[in-house]
Amino acid sequence: MRAHFLGKDPQSGKDGSPTLFATDRTDRETFLVQGWKVTDGDALSDVGPVPGHEDVVEVPVEILEMYLAHKEAGS
Repeated sequence: MRAHFLGKDPQSGKDGSPTLFATDRTDRETFLVQGWKVTDGDALSDVGPVPGHEDVVEVPVEILEMYLAHKEAGS
């Protein structure tokens, strides 16, 4: 699987995140999101159990807007 850069949070600075990538999977459309790892106990409690092979990340609305722009472009 390869990742194609779609964009990053404009407020994140040169080396920061969050960042959004599209993948080239052929069996289904997927995206990779680099974000801030959630460590807040209340938020994690609200989410519930997270399998060991997964994690919860926080991203700003701008990342979701990048996803919508990607979908609207038909890429």
